[in-house]
Amino acid sequence: MKKDIHPSEYRTVLFEDMASGEQFLIGSTIRTTETGVFKADKKEYPKYVVEISSKSHPFYTGEDRTLDKTGRVERFKQRAAAAKKK
Repeated sequence: MKKDIHPSEYRTVLFEDMASGEQFLIGSTIRTTETGVFKADKKEYPKYVVEISSKSHPFYTGEDRTLDKTGRVERFKQRAAAAKKK
């Protein structure tokens, strides 16, 4: 194998799926500011949170679910209810 082919910031990073709570350890160069503890080995790693992964995406899980982490649906319902009252 060739020497010095990986970037200097290449390391193991903990990716956490915010939809399912699943954790993955993957080698990456992504910049992170958080750290987290991997459940399987109880060690601390740089952590990056993703909104969706293969553990929560409907294509892979076969489930049909709506992911609304920003509350857009609730705000729309509130606006619609307020408009009906007028």
